[in-house]
Amino acid sequence: MPLGDLDKIAEDTGFSGVVQVDRAGEIEFAKAYGLANRAYGVPNTVDTRFGIASGGKGFTALTVLSLVHEGKLALGTTARSLLGDDLPLIAGDVTVEHLLTHTSGIGDYLDEETDWEADDYVIGAVHELTTTEAFLPLLDGIPTKFKAGERFGYCNGGYVVLALLAERAGGEGYHDLVRSRVLRPADMTRTDFLRSDELPADAAVGYLDGRDRSNVFHLPVLATGDGGIHTTAGDMSKFWRALFASGDAELVTRPRHDVPEESLRYGLGFWLHQTSDTVILAGYDAGESFKSTHDPHTGTTITVLSNTSPGAWPIARALMS
Repeated sequence: MPLGDLDKIAEDTGFSGVVQVDRAGEIEFAKAYGLANRAYGVPNTVDTRFGIASGGKGFTALTVLSLVHEGKLALGTTARSLLGDDLPLIAGDVTVEHLLTHTSGIGDYLDEETDWEADDYVIGAVHELTTTEAFLPLLDGIPTKFKAGERFGYCNGGYVVLALLAERAGGEGYHDLVRSRVLRPADMTRTDFLRSDELPADAAVGYLDGRDRSNVFHLPVLATGDGGIHTTAGDMSKFWRALFASGDAELVTRPRHDVPEESLRYGLGFWLHQTSDTVILAGYDAGESFKSTHDPHTGTTITVLSNTSPGAWPIARALMS
């Protein structure tokens, strides 16, 4: 589509966020729309940081794989071998690979196959969720949905468990593991885990759909393995370049499952286009929506970040169709 049409789509949909098209390191289009903070009238800029919800699962996957390369984990490592007595309802045959590919079948604290909306209050005491270990009470006691490996079933809780396994295998906290193993090697200096109740001036406040109310009571105060890290469009371009310059690209983008209900395929922590080699990270939550795609053949990265939900989708669909 002509990039000039984006302004009309943004106006028609009330889009608030940033759009960037990067072709092989050359920025073809970068523009910010709307307000980062409505109460104070602060506009979004192309350098504003946005929460990316489930887009962070790709960061978790790469962190786990770095531990696999070091021999501290294996794709066949069972969750039980590191969980000990924690989360006893997770079956003994659930492996790291099952968790990475959403085929573990474990019960999910945010089950996307049930009836709830992103703006619902579904988590509980979000202010207590500042560490991965703090999620244990949320994950505990949820029955298994299906036998490990039986089918694909998108599971947020599975990626929290992966963060917990990474901590126990790696010997340090999840946030520091991601910083040292993903962010710093990719020179992603504008990406980090930000507390929702003390956002810095360069981060966008997330707003509920159609309202001026923030998402501070809807999401964990500090994100963990299943998503919510804050980033910029520029850092996402760095991320894709670093990934495809590494040896992990082939591993994480190898299709593991068809997901016909999404018209996509899935690798290890990354969505894959149904027919092409385009790789996708995407996320949608209360006050956050995000999609970033990378075509490894042309080096084209398209990133759409929004501080509303599902604000990113109309523009993302138009750009990526």
